[in-house]
Amino acid sequence: MTVPRQNIHASPVWETAPLAVDDPVSRDLLWRYYDDIVSRYYGRPMTRQEIDDLLVEDTSDDLAGPTGRFLVGRYGGLPSGCAGVRLLAPGIAELRRVWVAPVARRTGGAALLVSAAERAAVEHLGARVIRLDTRPDLVEARSLYARLGYHEIDDYNGDRYAGHWFEKPLPQDSGAASPPGSRLGGRAPQ
Repeated sequence: MTVPRQNIHASPVWETAPLAVDDPVSRDLLWRYYDDIVSRYYGRPMTRQEIDDLLVEDTSDDLAGPTGRFLVGRYGGLPSGCAGVRLLAPGIAELRRVWVAPVARRTGGAALLVSAAERAAVEHLGARVIRLDTRPDLVEARSLYARLGYHEIDDYNGDRYAGHWFEKPLPQDSGAASPPGSRLGGRAPQ
């Protein structure tokens, strides 16, 4: 009898979908986001209490409701990344909380999450432009944003941790914001 073998060469697939920012999966991703990003900033591991305090101090509640959207990326079915978008002013959205778990990096997930956030900004928030800020030490993020068509602008929000601010005009055709090879449903190419 022949036993079918699993294709060990198949690569996992990214999928993105909106999820309530207060959902346990979203909260876990945001906790991991802060653990990674803030530990990098301070050059040491953060304590659980420090991260819990940050989640209270710098909430992500603005990524919900009629003026925000929170997206979860699943890689191979596992929650592995997130991105949020909120409305700053009529027609102007802001990209926030873009993060991919270390084990899922360099798989196309960040570009897919940004693309999904751009679509949400257009389709759900009516945005024509999207902005973001990032820290100087996040070189990979700055490279990603430049590759995705963002250009540097002047400081628009006075964020004390930011050192770079970016902006991108958003195509009003929702399919145009997708990276090459992705599907509107939020799956990365295999």
